[in-house]
Formats: sequence, C-alpha cells, structure tokens
Amino acid sequence: MMITLIKQAQTYAPTPQGRCDIALAGERILAMGPELTLDTNLPHEVVDGQDTLACPGFIDSLVHITGGGGEGGFHTRTPAMGITEATLAGVSTVVGALGTDATSRTLPDLLAKCYALRNLGLGCYVYTGGYQVPVKTLLGDITDDILLLGPCIGVGEVAIADHRSSHPSAHELVRLASQARNGGLLAGKGGVVSIHLGDDPTGLDWLHRVVSDSNLPISQFYPTHVNRSEAVFNAALRYGQAGGWVDITTSTTEELLAQGEVAAAKALARLLGAGVASAQITFSSDGNASLPRFDEAGRLQGLQVGRVASLHQAVRSAILEEGVATEQALACVTANPAQILGLSDRGTLALGQRADLLLLDAQSLAVRDLWCGGKRMVSEGSARVTEPF
Repeated sequence: MMITLIKQAQTYAPTPQGRCDIALAGERILAMGPELTLDTNLPHEVVDGQDTLACPGFIDSLVHITGGGGEGGFHTRTPAMGITEATLAGVSTVVGALGTDATSRTLPDLLAKCYALRNLGLGCYVYTGGYQVPVKTLLGDITDDILLLGPCIGVGEVAIADHRSSHPSAHELVRLASQARNGGLLAGKGGVVSIHLGDDPTGLDWLHRVVSDSNLPISQFYPTHVNRSEAVFNAALRYGQAGGWVDITTSTTEELLAQGEVAAAKALARLLGAGVASAQITFSSDGNASLPRFDEAGRLQGLQVGRVASLHQAVRSAILEEGVATEQALACVTANPAQILGLSDRGTLALGQRADLLLLDAQSLAVRDLWCGGKRMVSEGSARVTEPF
C-alpha cells in the first residue's frame, strides 16, 4: 500500500481549511491536519504542496463517454472520450450518458466504456436511457437497471422542450421519475432524472408543474443546459429560487455565445447574485456531445464537439474573472454534484473519503496533480495514466 503525504497545501474541502497536510493511503484519505509526519516502513511519497490549492477531484455529471450521434449524418458522430481528456482537466469522476442517438450508441457500449475507465483508475458512473421516452434500458426496466447495475445511478438525459425530444407527457415523466426514485431508494443511490433542456423557455416551468402535480420532490429532477439561451436562463433563475437543481453547461462556442448562450462563469455569478443557493448549482461539461447550431426552421447550420476540459476552464473563469468565491466555484464541481448524485464517498476532503484529490497552481489554478482513488493520474501537469492503445 502506497502512502502519499501532501505538505502545506492551501486546502478547500471545498470549504476553506487553511494550510493543511493531507495523507492518502490506498484508496482513502488517511489523515488531514496542520502538520503531519510519516513514521512508516511502507512505501511512501512526500509531495510539496506549498504553492498549490488542494481540493476534491472534479465530478463531471454529464459526459458522452462513448461519443454522441452527430445531427449532420453518420460522418458527424462525435468521438468517445479518452481518459486524459478528463484527468488533465482535474476530473476524477464522470457520469456517462447517451444523447440524441441511442441506436448506434448503445447502453451495453456505455457500460463497457464505464468499466474500461474504472479499470484505468477513473471514477465512472452511467445513466440508463437517453433522450427518448419510453427510454431504452439494459434489464427491461429503469428500476431494475438502477437497482442491479452497480454503476447505474439514474436515468437520462431525457430531452424536453427540444425539437429532437420525443415530447413526453407529464404522466410519462412522472412515471419514469418514480421508477428512478424507487431504484435509487432500494439501491442507496441518487436515482435522479437528468433532464436535457432544449431552446423552449417554457421547459422548466412545465417541469415545475410536473413536480407540483405529483408526489415527487423537486430534487428528483436534475435539469441541464440551463444557460443555453437568455430566456431559458431566466426560467432557470425562477426554478432555482423555487428550490430546484440547476446545472450549467460549460462547453460552449463563440457561435453559440453569439446566438445568446450565457457563458458558464457568468451564469454562475448571476445565479448567485439572484439569490439561488450555491448548493443547488452545478457545472457539467457535456463532454464529447455534438453541439449543433440550428436556424429558426430547425435546419442544421454547424456542429462542434463538447470538451471535458471546459469544466476546469469555467471554474477558473468564475474565480479569476467573475469574482465568485473559490469555495462556491469549487463546490459546483465537487460537493454539489456528489450530493445530487448520491456519491457520498467523494466530492469532499475528509477522513475516510475516497482519495480523489486535485492540486491546482495557487496563482493560475492550472491543473498540477490529480489522484483518483489514491492513484496518481497526473503529475506536474503530465498524464501518468493513458489508455493502452
């Protein structure tokens, strides 16, 4: 068993802890304190953290780890995620999902990719289903998938308010959310419904009505892409003020910004300024998804690919450019998604937690070192673990 001692890092757990020493042993955090010493014959390594900021490894709650279906035809299908796309961006856990294409991109492939990333050391979970309702499952039922498949923690991303969705009824959404909730309760998992929001700004208002007309808590639904337009974002402000989760997408392009998408860092600052509780806000990258642009008639105008690296870029921008408190920005990619997804062993730095630890340069906030479950994945900005092929 390797023991790693990180010395004198400015520590955010993500709440500020001051300068700390942090000891990692095996897959867990062994100890934290102002001055730790090692007295052991076991293999060990001491890392100087004086010029770094230590925080939990980032959790990216929406990544198309097997790639996505491009809306421009088969030749525009987006590529699968490589492990270093996550680790070099400080991401220690990803949640994989299918999107528009749940035909050529399949749940067995998604689960296999999840296991592959886990074998290499990255934390990985998956959603069952995809855009369309009724959703596709592996075991024939949403509850069964969440209950019996270890990595499956919810269903999604189910599309609403989008011309690519199946336009599910309120009854259909309530039914699939109930199945997800039961699976989560029985398995001790989050059991959330990841909701893909399209351009229609009434989507969140409609989702709120679905909750109001059922016995489901508003926390059962986890809507993403809330910053895709000014109108959708304004609806997200109201939804967040009513107690709902709001997930900001960090992958964007100059073209999408020109069309009215709200940059992730600015969206976070505005939500906080409007009184939305910081614990209800998360960032996700939508990594490796297709990012299409459509005209008013729904015709494709262009397409780019989401990047996991945008998650780290958005955190840096929020802190360095928008003046968001460091602990609030970090919580959006650590403690908050961990709480929503039911990942109680990560997202915070504390004794006994999974040893997912990120060291950022104290000035630039560049990724310096990353441990996933105690395994060093990035060292001095270079990947230590890569795929075999």
